[in-house]
Amino acid sequence: MVVKYLLDENLPPLYREQLLEWQPDLVVVAIGDNNVPPKGTKDPEILRWIEDKGFILVTNNRSSMPIHLAELLAEGRHVPGILVLRPSAKIGRVIEDLIAIAGASLEDEYRDQIAYIPLI
Repeated sequence: MVVKYLLDENLPPLYREQLLEWQPDLVVVAIGDNNVPPKGTKDPEILRWIEDKGFILVTNNRSSMPIHLAELLAEGRHVPGILVLRPSAKIGRVIEDLIAIAGASLEDEYRDQIAYIPLI
């Protein structure tokens, strides 16, 4: 399984830079890039995009994302997964966990769920 990450627009560019520095073969795009949802896209549209394109969303949106995921699942739709940064998350630990997830995840391990990173 190839893990692909879509980074929320509120995450600093340093996350992508560090991910690609440590794991250059990862597929990492961010909201606002070419061929991905533009900045300002509403959460339900982002979830439909990751469903269609097979990306795991990495976000710091802890408040509304669970609500939008529940609504999407109620429609019979699915997402590859959502990884939410813990409030105290340090970038180095987040990068380590994202690389580990990409390298060791089982197929559909994060499907239709929200996991919090660092994984602890």
